[in-house]
Amino acid sequence: MVTTESKLDDLALDMFGMPGFAPSPTIHTSLSTASLTASDEADKSATNSPALPRRSFLPTSVGARDGFIKLHMAARETEYTHVNKLKIFVGSWNVNGQSPAEDVTPWLACDQDPPDVFCLGFQELDLSAETLIKNITPREDEWLKLAEQGLHPKAQYTKVKTIRLVGILLMVFVKNKYLSFVTEVDAETVATGIMGLMGNKGGVAIRMLIHNTSICFVNSHLAAHTEEFERRNQDYRDILSKLEFNGSEGSPSIVDHDAVFWLGDLNYRISDMDTDVVRSLADTGQYEELLVNDQLIKQKNEKKCFKGFQEGNIKFKPTYKYDPGTDNWDTSEKGRAPAWCDRILWRGTQVKQLEYRSHNKLKISDHKPVSCLFEVGVKVVNIAQERQVMEDVIRTLDRRENDNLPQVRLGRTEIIFKDVQFLEKQTATLDIVNTGQVPAQFAFIAKLDETEHCKPWLTVKPCMGIILEGSTKQVCLTVYVDKESARALNSGDEKLEDILVLHLEGGKDFFVSVSGNYQPSVFGSSIEALVRMYGPIREVPVATLVNLEHINLSNPSTSSDNEPLEIPKELWLLTDHLFKCGMRQENILRQSGFEKDLEDIRTHLDCCRGAGSVYSIAEALLIFLEALPEPVIPYAFYQRALECCNNYMLCKQLIFQMPQSHRNVFTYISSFLRELLLNSNDNKLDAKTLATLFGTLFLRAPRNKEAGLSKRTVNQLTQKKARFMYHFLVNEFGSDLI
Repeated sequence: MVTTESKLDDLALDMFGMPGFAPSPTIHTSLSTASLTASDEADKSATNSPALPRRSFLPTSVGARDGFIKLHMAARETEYTHVNKLKIFVGSWNVNGQSPAEDVTPWLACDQDPPDVFCLGFQELDLSAETLIKNITPREDEWLKLAEQGLHPKAQYTKVKTIRLVGILLMVFVKNKYLSFVTEVDAETVATGIMGLMGNKGGVAIRMLIHNTSICFVNSHLAAHTEEFERRNQDYRDILSKLEFNGSEGSPSIVDHDAVFWLGDLNYRISDMDTDVVRSLADTGQYEELLVNDQLIKQKNEKKCFKGFQEGNIKFKPTYKYDPGTDNWDTSEKGRAPAWCDRILWRGTQVKQLEYRSHNKLKISDHKPVSCLFEVGVKVVNIAQERQVMEDVIRTLDRRENDNLPQVRLGRTEIIFKDVQFLEKQTATLDIVNTGQVPAQFAFIAKLDETEHCKPWLTVKPCMGIILEGSTKQVCLTVYVDKESARALNSGDEKLEDILVLHLEGGKDFFVSVSGNYQPSVFGSSIEALVRMYGPIREVPVATLVNLEHINLSNPSTSSDNEPLEIPKELWLLTDHLFKCGMRQENILRQSGFEKDLEDIRTHLDCCRGAGSVYSIAEALLIFLEALPEPVIPYAFYQRALECCNNYMLCKQLIFQMPQSHRNVFTYISSFLRELLLNSNDNKLDAKTLATLFGTLFLRAPRNKEAGLSKRTVNQLTQKKARFMYHFLVNEFGSDLI
């Protein structure tokens, strides 16, 4: 590893009161959309009318009038719908990477009558490193086939949708008699592993309309270990906030559905109890005494997770942890305590849980599968009544449109965000009041010569909508400076200033000024700028920062009077802490840190105060590298690196040709990673995983170069980046690159 100058040691003592460290140099299969209505012939004939509008989250190119009609029809939905009951089976099983060698009929066909819908979630489908890196596994088809064979024998089913993220698999089946009535099927994934790059933890979801009722199924695998309940809470919040269907602002999130079913290995444990006591109480059926210390129940009661969700009473043995193939508690060296890791929760006014149980006959895993049977009320449209209501709505709109124009009043026209920081959200609200006599349709529109209605660092939700007369719509404006925005703000190429144009259909435009004070951060600053900053970035004048960010990369020595450090001091401080405290930490560089820790670490690096956990510092290191405006391997070398990825000597030559500061950073980090691998028995890291992660960080394609590529092509590029990086993790190198 590159050794640092005494200058870095002196800086560390001055800034942080600690000496430096220099590591040793040795070191979707889917159903075509249709419609869904009643189960009997009378309802079926009364609802087959594709010409009539249906409540839909999917974006459509309808005019303002159609939007008004839909809004009024939704408000009067009870006048033309009635509720039918469907039975939905929801099951979850962590299969611990095992091959599907058991009959799952005792799990899936345990009820006397066949359910109308099956939702099945699996976790840890495949534990191999190849699956983690490439997100490809034959186990998906194997478990899908076994599940299809195990469905209730008294009915015929068709698969509607499957979705998988590494080892998290979700599948939905519907009775054939209802198949033609399913609409708007969609699926999405969210990875909560480190930086979202390693999808070993996260969530997948499938949504659809059944009759006129929207339903969402979520399967998640949250962070492990008893003490990590806060991490699990954060995983839940990440999935809830980041998972949106169809990829647009107007598309539904998880909670924008009439019924939501959340299942999976949520990994919440039983805390503050001795393992032997837990086992004894579990064996004697004293579940209530155990549930007092159940982390999920505690965290839910404290409103820290699953707010608004319900869970049935647990009257079965803990589902984890067993010796595979038996009903015996864990006899391994770790001897983990039993826990109800596998859970099923729901939300929705028309949802009633009928059963909640585990299935101990299935033994191949260290988890037991669980299932719930629900009765769900779904809204069925009566076409004749719907037509009458629609005609009445249209007549009412006609009368009002003839005499009135839309009018609104804004709560304010200027919004100022104070002290905006990297990766820290700030939200403000804007009230739009309909003061007119007709519904008002609004939309935030792009300004002249622009393609988006707001800057990348700003989010406006909802960005369009309809406000009934006399009503108020609250719009949330969120500022969030990510790595892309930070680069432009640090360089002075962008400012936290924007003008929003609020367009009123049939009315006038309104203008809303948005501005903020961005606090410069080392995250998003260039290597060449950072090696020329001896003090905290917050103490550097803005004009100086801008000049440093525009250093000529091809000839940096002529661009500044400051003698550069070998590597950025911030990078050295992060790796120094990890070297001292984290080399043997299990799942280092694979498990995410905590949001609060990351904020403290950012402040620590920007202002010289604060600290954080090993996991958070490791994630901060990755974010730091990802946020560099010019990657560690500069854009100019990107294509050549891909072309020579199979030849170690050519790869070394390429590194030697890079600018000195970038070469130093590459060598320093690579040597640090080699040190980590020397402790792989403890930290569970391997060269292939690190090569994939850091290959992605070091070799970033120039902007838009890889946009629109197929998934297969992206995987091929990822493998090339990993092969390039792999050379420097398994081969000896050092001073010849410095």
